[in-house]
Amino acid sequence: MALSLPIAIPTAGDAPAIRARRIAQLLGGLFLYGIAISLEVRAGIGLSPWDVLAQGLANRTGIPFGFVTNIVGALVLLVWIPLRQRPGIGTVLNVLLVGPSAQLGLWLIPQQHAPMLQGLMFAGGLLLLAVATGLYIGARMGPGPRDGLMTGLRQRFGWSIWVARTIVEGSVLVVGAILGGQVGIGTVAFVLLVGPLVHVAMPLLRVPGGAAETPVVRPRPAAGLASFRPRSGDRDGERVYADLRAVSQRDERVG
Repeated sequence: MALSLPIAIPTAGDAPAIRARRIAQLLGGLFLYGIAISLEVRAGIGLSPWDVLAQGLANRTGIPFGFVTNIVGALVLLVWIPLRQRPGIGTVLNVLLVGPSAQLGLWLIPQQHAPMLQGLMFAGGLLLLAVATGLYIGARMGPGPRDGLMTGLRQRFGWSIWVARTIVEGSVLVVGAILGGQVGIGTVAFVLLVGPLVHVAMPLLRVPGGAAETPVVRPRPAAGLASFRPRSGDRDGERVYADLRAVSQRDERVG
């Protein structure tokens, strides 16, 4: 049996200005997300669990870090298939764009060795990552592959998000550390702070509107009319039927 992974494109029905903002915010957020990762890597004091894994794989394989990030994202996206998660166009672009953006940042940003500069660079990367996350999630064109993995595990096994995240990211961190990825004070800071920072950024950067997220469901009084047919000569029944028709016509005008 062939497996498919249909892509949701939730821009249909948007006003042109809203659609343009969503697309610009998505692309800008993904680009900045990759730059934020490169800042954390160049700080050299520890990475997020998924980046520890990517760095470990890059060290062992010789494949550039940014492209390993692409590969890991694509593999995570494949796991969505048995979990029956549906990606958005933003999910696919996340897999394709964050890695090259991170690689560009690594080419441009020098490695830091002074403790003060390391701390400042990591803090800047963490703040930028929170803003970037708010931008691309706020565009509402699909979650990142890792976020969707957590949601899928919750729906499939009934786990809470924190349990799913702890199991998955804990496993990823251990494997990445074994492969040589960098674990340090930055890893601890990321785990403790990224959630609250993203929690602040997301509502500030959320694009309003959107037919895909808030579909309009019209009332269906016709079903009530279809199920009620007064008998001939039943005056009370005919009066109720007329009242139902009046309600139906009123709702159609309102809708």
